[in-house]
Amino acid sequence: MSETKVSRWYFGGLAAAGAACVTHPLDLIKVHLQTQQEKISIMKLTGNIIRTDGVFALYNGLSASLLRQLTYSTARFGIYEVCKQSLSPSGEQVSFPMRVLLAGVAGAAGGIVGTPADLVNVRMQNDVKLPPDQRRNYKHALDGLWKVYRQEGIGRCFSGASAATSRAVLMTIGQLSFYDQFKMLLLSLDGFEDNPTTHFLASLSAGGVATLMTQPLDVVKTRAMNAKPGEFKNLMHIVLHTAKVGPLGFFKGILPAFVRLAPQTILTFLFMEQLRTHFGKVVDHSKK
Repeated sequence: MSETKVSRWYFGGLAAAGAACVTHPLDLIKVHLQTQQEKISIMKLTGNIIRTDGVFALYNGLSASLLRQLTYSTARFGIYEVCKQSLSPSGEQVSFPMRVLLAGVAGAAGGIVGTPADLVNVRMQNDVKLPPDQRRNYKHALDGLWKVYRQEGIGRCFSGASAATSRAVLMTIGQLSFYDQFKMLLLSLDGFEDNPTTHFLASLSAGGVATLMTQPLDVVKTRAMNAKPGEFKNLMHIVLHTAKVGPLGFFKGILPAFVRLAPQTILTFLFMEQLRTHFGKVVDHSKK
C-alpha cells in the first residue's frame, strides 16, 4: 500500500490536552509532594486535600494545565512530526539517533514556549496547601499570567525556564523518540499490528523511560517555579537545598510522577493515533 496517514502538526497538542483532563489530579498531588520537605504518603496527602478543600480541589489549576499542553505539547509534537516527515518523504524510517536529536530540539522549543503557563499551573496547584491569606487565588490561567506579568514582571513569567527547558528536552526524547522506537520494535514482532494494543504497550514503555529521565529536573523545576522572590539565589542553590535530604531527594514524588505520566503518555499517544487514523493527512508515497 503506497498511501499512509500521518499526524498533522497540531494533533499532539490536542491529544495532550485531552489526556491532561484525566490525569490532572495526579499531577497536582505530584506537585504537592515535591514542594514540601516532610514525608507524607500519597493517600494521606490526597485525603488532606479532599477533607480541607473538597474533591474539586484536585482540579485546581486545570485551565493552566490545558493552556500548558496547548502551548508546550503543540510546539514539541508539532516540530518533531513536521521535521520527521520532511526527513522521510518516501515513508522510510528516520534513524533513532536522528529522532533523538529532533526530539531534543522540539523539546527545547516547547519548554520555552510552555514555561509561563507551566509557572501558573504549578502555582494554582500548590495554592490549596497554602494558608488562605497566602494564596494567590488566580481565577484561571490567563488571570494568573496577567497577574504574574503585572506584579512580578515579564522575567518572572519565565522563572525556572532553564530547568523547564532541560526537562522538556529529556521528556520529549523519552516520550516521542522512544515511543517511535518501541512501536517499531513491537511491529517487527509476530502478532503485533498498528492498533491500540501496540500503541498502549509502546506508550507505557515510553512513559517509564521519560519518568526516569526527567524526575530530578522536575523536582528542581517545581521548586524554582513555586519559590517566593529571593528564597533561592539561583538554580544551584535549589539543587544544593534539595541534596540536603540525599540523592533520593531528587526523585521525591517519582511514584505519583510515574502514575501520572504513564497514563498521560498512554492517553496522549492513544488519542493522537486515533486522530491520525481518522483525520490524518494522507500521503501517497508512490508519487515521491
